[in-house]
Amino acid sequence: MKNAVKSTEFKIKPICTVCNDNFSPKRRAIGYRTCLPCGEELARAVNFTVAPMSKSNYMLIRDPAMLKQLNPKFIPTI
Repeated sequence: MKNAVKSTEFKIKPICTVCNDNFSPKRRAIGYRTCLPCGEELARAVNFTVAPMSKSNYMLIRDPAMLKQLNPKFIPTI
């Protein structure tokens, strides 16, 4: 029975939840449910930053204008 194939040895590639294409089982093992191109597209769609507030908590900011209001003295250098 040494040469018997175990059912766990068959690697079935997971299917992306966005494009229904197969992707790496290693990527699925670390928790991703999308292929790399779809995952990158989804990551780029999220636009926010976290800013520490003076003598307060951290604040989630989605609007760049609001971020500019938090530090009006800041002059960006290009």
